Amino acid sequence: MASILSLFKTILLSTVIIVFITNDLVAQTTFSEQFKAFPRQEKNLRKWDSPVSADLDRDGHQDLLINDHGYGIQVQWNKNGAFSRPYDIIMGDIHGVAVGDFDSDGNIEVVMSRGGGSGSNARNAVIFRVSKQREFTILPDFKIPLAFMRGRTVAFTDGDNDGDLDLLNFAFPAASKKGASENYIYENNGNGQLILNGMFEASKRNGQKIHIVDFNSDNTSDLIVYGNRQVKAFQGNGDLTYTEMTDRVFPYPIDHITSISQIDFDNDGDLDLYISRGNEFKKGQSFYNEKTQELGFFTTRGEFQLDDLEVGEILTLENFQSQWPNNETFYIGEASYSYEFTGETHSGKDIQLVNSNAFGFPIHPKFKDKTGWYIGYVGNQKWRIAGYLWAPATGVVHNVKNYKSETYSNGPSDVLLENRNGIFKDVTKKKNIFHEGHTMASEVADINNDGYKDLIVVPRGEMVFDNELLLFINQAGKSFQKATKHGLTTHDSGAIGMAIGVIDYNNDGQVDVVLANERGKWYLFKNNLNISNNNDFLTIHVGKAPKKKTSSLGAVVKLKSCNGIQTHVVGSSSSQYSQGLNNAVHFGLGNCTGPVSIEVTWSNGEKTKTSTKIKNSTLHIGE
Repeated sequence: MASILSLFKTILLSTVIIVFITNDLVAQTTFSEQFKAFPRQEKNLRKWDSPVSADLDRDGHQDLLINDHGYGIQVQWNKNGAFSRPYDIIMGDIHGVAVGDFDSDGNIEVVMSRGGGSGSNARNAVIFRVSKQREFTILPDFKIPLAFMRGRTVAFTDGDNDGDLDLLNFAFPAASKKGASENYIYENNGNGQLILNGMFEASKRNGQKIHIVDFNSDNTSDLIVYGNRQVKAFQGNGDLTYTEMTDRVFPYPIDHITSISQIDFDNDGDLDLYISRGNEFKKGQSFYNEKTQELGFFTTRGEFQLDDLEVGEILTLENFQSQWPNNETFYIGEASYSYEFTGETHSGKDIQLVNSNAFGFPIHPKFKDKTGWYIGYVGNQKWRIAGYLWAPATGVVHNVKNYKSETYSNGPSDVLLENRNGIFKDVTKKKNIFHEGHTMASEVADINNDGYKDLIVVPRGEMVFDNELLLFINQAGKSFQKATKHGLTTHDSGAIGMAIGVIDYNNDGQVDVVLANERGKWYLFKNNLNISNNNDFLTIHVGKAPKKKTSSLGAVVKLKSCNGIQTHVVGSSSSQYSQGLNNAVHFGLGNCTGPVSIEVTWSNGEKTKTSTKIKNSTLHIGE
C-alpha cells in the first residue's frame, strides 16, 4: 500500500511539473524593446502601414522601409544585426510601398504610391532603384507613365506565372470618375517596362486593401480584397485576370477587417487565414486613466467640444495631433490669439499653458469662420477645449481631476479560417482563439521554434493606457493558448495601435517584432526566448530560380519534418497596402531528430527539392 501511495505521489508530482513547464514556456516567451540596435525618431508621428522588410543591399540582413504618413519614407539599414538611424528617401504624402527586382537587373526596385491630397492633387507612383552601395536612384517614367491617381495600394506579383513581376496599382476612387475603376493591373513586358494590361473591379472608398494568397493551391496567386464592407475573394486565372469566388470561398460575409495574415496553423500544407477586425475611433470618444489622471480623446471633421476639465492653473497637453490644414491653428483665451510654435508642427505637439495667459473663452464662437483648436481657462480650476477641424485629431490632457468616459462595446471578434481544399471554415472558437475587441493588425511567426506558427495581434488600445499585444501560442495545431507577461507592450501616450512586422533582424534564429503606433513611435522588440528547451530552427534563404532566374517573391517554401509540412510564401505579410521581400524564411523545428526535406516552388512552376541534417543555421536555395 505504501509503495502504491508513493507511486501515486510521484505521478501527481510529475503531472504538476508538466503543467508548470507548459505554462512556464508561455511565460518565457518574452520580448524586450531594443534601443541601441534600433535608433529612431523620438517623435510621435502618424503612420500608414506595416514596416516593409527586404535585404535591399543584399548583405544577408533584412533592412526596413518605414512610412510616417505625410512625412515621408525612410530606410533603416541593417548592418550585422544593428539598424542605422532612419534615413530619408522621399518626403511627402506616401502610401503603399512594394519591393522587387521587376527588371531582373540584379538590383532591387521600390515602388511608392503617392497620395492625392484628398483628391485634389492626383499623382503617379514613383520607382527607386537600390544599389548594393545603398544608393537610391529615382527612375524615369515608363514610355506610358503609371496612372495618375489618389494612390493607395501597390504590390508586385507574378500574376501570369511567366517568371517576372507584374504590378497591382490601386487607388482611392476619385468622385470625378463616377464609379469607374482606378485599380490598374500592369504587365511586365520583360524589357523593363510595366504595361497596362487591364483593370480590376472598382473599389468603393477605402476598399482597395489587398492580401495576395494562393488559397486553392494551384500555384497561381489569388486576391482577397477588403477595406469597405464585406471581404471579397478573387481567384487568379493565370493571365492577370481574376474571377470572384467570394460566396464559394468564405463561410459567411465578413466585414470590419483591419488585416489578413496567412498561417498554416495545422501544418497540413495549405494556407489558412487569420483576420483581425475592428473599427476606428468614433468622433467624441475619450478615455480617462484615473490612476495617472490622463484624458485621451479623439475627434474628427467638424465641430467638437470636450466637457470642461478640472485641471488647475496650469494646463499640460501632450501629443496633440491633427494633420494639415489644422497643424498650427491653436487659438488661446477669450481673445483667441494664435499660439506660436517655435519648431516643426507635423509631429505631436506638447503644450503648457498658464491660466493668466489664457483667460476666458469666446462667448459666441463661430468656429467655422476661423477653423482650428480653441483653448481657454473658464474659472474654478477648469479649462475648455473645443473647435472646428477638417481632419481626425487626438490629444492627451494631464492632471484631469475627474472625468466620466463612456463605456464602449468590445467590438467585433477576430476570425480564424481553416483552409479545406480551397474552402474556408470558421474554427475560431474550436481552436480557442476567440477574441472580441478592436484589433488593428496581426502577424504570424513561430515564436518558440516548436514547429508551429503562432499569432501576434495588435489591439487598438485606449490612448492613455499601456497597449499590450495579444500573443497566441500554437499548441501543436490543435488549439492556441494566450500568453501573458510577454513584454510586447507600448507606452505611447495618445497613440493608437496600428501595424506590425516580424523579422529575424540579428539572424539568431528567433523571430523579432517591429511595431508601429499610429500617432506614436516605431518599436523593435527582440525575442529573448530561452532556447534551452532544445527547439531547433532552420532559415531558408530563397534566391532566384536556378534555371529561369525567376524572382524569389511569391515562391512557396515547404518544409517537411516530424511536425508535418510547414508552408510559407516569400514576401507574405499582413500589410494592408504594401508588399515586402523578406526572402529569409524562418522555420522552427522543435526537437525533431533526423533530416528535414525542403521544396521551393517559384511562381513560374520551377521547383527545387533538397534535404538536410543541418540545423540552427541558414540554408541557401536558388541564386
